[in-house]
Formats: sequence, structure tokens, C-alpha cells
Amino acid sequence: MYEMTKKLRVGDDVKALIPQAVIAGLWDRLKAMRKEKLLIDSTMAVMFSDDYEDDKIFFMTLQKSGSFNNEYEMAYDGSKNFLGHGTIVIIKDRPKTIQMSISAANKQADEDSEDNADKPSDSETTD
Repeated sequence: MYEMTKKLRVGDDVKALIPQAVIAGLWDRLKAMRKEKLLIDSTMAVMFSDDYEDDKIFFMTLQKSGSFNNEYEMAYDGSKNFLGHGTIVIIKDRPKTIQMSISAANKQADEDSEDNADKPSDSETTD
């Protein structure tokens, strides 16, 4: 599982939201977790903390529907504007690739907020 010789794929959705340095850090963390024998499921969720320091960010990995989780920190001193949005990155071990994408829950939340933006607010509909 998670053979690091497989092709590592990053979805365009991830590239649009997460800085490249953070993506690289997630791959490094995955490699370390493999060495530490902490990978127990073919799907892993990564949730970013809203808290950060000038030179580091914090995140949690979840496996087996959240029953197995670990907290980590990552050295990072770049822009933090991607934090605080509840973004969840999903890493899936496929037969020939390891794929990183944004969770379906985040995509649904984005669609819902776009739908609500098209609707008039209560103040716009009063007589």
C-alpha cells in the first residue's frame, strides 16, 4: 500500500487551493508515514488547522473514517490564506497512482454557496 514508486498525481482542484510547498510537504509526510507503518487504509483525509505560526502550519490525517488520526506540523512560512476554509485534501492509493484531490464535501459546500449567492437575500425580497 502507498508504494512511493507509483505516479504521484495532484488534482487541479488541489493546485488551485493549496500552495505547492504545502503539497510537497504532504507528500513528504505520506512518505514518512509509510516508513513509520502508519498507513492502514487506502484513503486518507488531511484537514488543516485554522491555527498557525509564522513559520509552521498544523494539520491532521484521518484514516478508517476518522477512527485513526494523527496530528502534525509542517514548516511553512508562505501565504496562509488557504487556511480557515475547512479544506480537506483526500489522498487515495490507486493501483498505479497515488492521487491527491479536494474532498467531495468541500466541492458540495462550494456549489451550495454558489447557489445561495444567486438567490436574493431576505432583505431583497421584502415588499
